[in-house]
Amino acid sequence: MSLEQLPPLRQVIETHGLAARKSLGQNFLLDLNLTGKIARQAGDLTAHDVLEIGPGPGGLTRALLLEGARKVVAVEADARCLPALEEISAAAPDRLELHHGDALKLDPLPTLTAPVAVVANLPYNIGTELLVRWLTPANWPPKWDSLTLMFQREVAERIVATPGSKAYGRLAVLAQFRCEARICFELPPQAFSPPPKVTSAVVHITALPAPRFAANPKILSEVVARAFNQRRKMLRASLKGLLPDMAEVLTSIGIDPQRRAETVSLQEFCALAEAVQNARRAG
Repeated sequence: MSLEQLPPLRQVIETHGLAARKSLGQNFLLDLNLTGKIARQAGDLTAHDVLEIGPGPGGLTRALLLEGARKVVAVEADARCLPALEEISAAAPDRLELHHGDALKLDPLPTLTAPVAVVANLPYNIGTELLVRWLTPANWPPKWDSLTLMFQREVAERIVATPGSKAYGRLAVLAQFRCEARICFELPPQAFSPPPKVTSAVVHITALPAPRFAANPKILSEVVARAFNQRRKMLRASLKGLLPDMAEVLTSIGIDPQRRAETVSLQEFCALAEAVQNARRAG
């Protein structure tokens, strides 16, 4: 049986008893036209290994293979889905590698052959944590070239947000520090089974060769986390745990200590991370 001859996803779900489980953050996308549209947002995959998290019954997995992915490595926590995914593997010999496990504990990314694309309809309960991990590897450029991911629309908006907006925060700074990010399109709840309570959106993130501005990534992450953890507070208060003379450090780089995190640009956060690093060295 070829990929094109595989049964409809609703039939696959019925055959294998794959009722979505809320505890696993599952919302299955059954329209193969939409899964194909998601796969195409990742660009030409014919020379790429693709990492997929949470394939479920395999709608997006099929699309990635049909779009010509060199190899798809899929990580699925739900053992019930494995027989359905094995059927896809049989229809695409040697192109689908399955891993049963928790994506937060199992990371096959280092074993993939570059170039690598990550494409996934991420389970809602682990999506943000996985994204932060992919955005903050020990070395840059990362193993992946691009991330094409589906999130709740609210999370997608936080990734592409600009200073001054309510959505602007830690995710925007971490994503835009070393990547280009854009929202590709939205999907209504009715596109999923079962329908979630929120609209979803597909985001495409491309790794830049180098950061936009000089900054120690670990210190930048620390600064941004503190700043937005108490976003209603002035910077002099939210960042006071970083250095004893935080207000003076802020003033020295031209940032008013009375400003709030949501007004601080990526460039300013990078300058602040550099200033914190220099102050610590001097101290």
